Amino acid sequence: MPEAIKRRGDYEARVTHNRQLGKLCYRLGLEFSGDAARLFATFQPGQFVQLEVTSLALPPADKIPAHLQDQAWRHVMLRRPFSLCSVSATPTTTTIDIIYYLFGPATLRMITLEPGHRLRVLGPLGNSFAMPENKQTALLVAGGVGAPPIQHLATELAARDAVSQIVLFAGSKTIDDLAIERQDTPQGVSLPDLEAPNIAVHIATDDGSAGHHGFVTDCLVEWLQEHGEGPTADLVLYGCGPEPMLRVLAAIASRNKIDCQVSLERYMGCGMELCQSCVVEIRTPQQTETIYKLCCLAGPVFDAREVVFEEAH
Repeated sequence: MPEAIKRRGDYEARVTHNRQLGKLCYRLGLEFSGDAARLFATFQPGQFVQLEVTSLALPPADKIPAHLQDQAWRHVMLRRPFSLCSVSATPTTTTIDIIYYLFGPATLRMITLEPGHRLRVLGPLGNSFAMPENKQTALLVAGGVGAPPIQHLATELAARDAVSQIVLFAGSKTIDDLAIERQDTPQGVSLPDLEAPNIAVHIATDDGSAGHHGFVTDCLVEWLQEHGEGPTADLVLYGCGPEPMLRVLAAIASRNKIDCQVSLERYMGCGMELCQSCVVEIRTPQQTETIYKLCCLAGPVFDAREVVFEEAH
């Protein structure tokens, strides 16, 4: 039985904060104590949790965004999966932070959570990003809501001094949609959680509101061209975000012969292989056929060479 399954549990957490980062983006802090604190202190970048949000109430009508007016009243019947952007531990407690967007009726109800409220959390679930071996530079690419596990990975790589250089590319539609806590300064956008001597951050926005004007994968290609595009054994590539972005990322990695790990997004009703809803098509080692694996059990992190991505239309 996989280690991720043997070490999961259903625990109660205390809400420590739930602050708004952007128009539709929030950061939720959950604190554990006792056995749960010891377990979640071992949480690795890329793993995820399932939150029990079915009993949460709707916010007041004036707090419901226009795009969710019709969906807001739908019943929430299942837990919701979330990756983490940070984990901090003391001798007696562990606090995990989740960044979430207002996508539907479940995340809409989450904005009603206040410090002191209690929430059931199932986890840790899934596998994690593999730490690099014999690599000098880690290239991290985050798109949209894929930013939290990439942020967690960046800070963990820096804390472990796993590589000499960490280059993080964070992309979003607009700067207000960026799923990383930021500060606007006269010099531009600052990301305080990623301020470390060996972390370089490049921001890309579709509308040009900050950083590179265009796709985050274009920003990565420009970096590779500036640093000598071609087979590079000392590089490792990590990514999380929309599947079209990951498909492009996998192609870039293949073209440049760079080891690449991607964290996939799937609808997960249970997070522990019961509902069978999160299938991923995977190539066999012989590359002659494909099989299906569950993202919650075999993933969410996969070698990019294994994943069969849908072709662009």
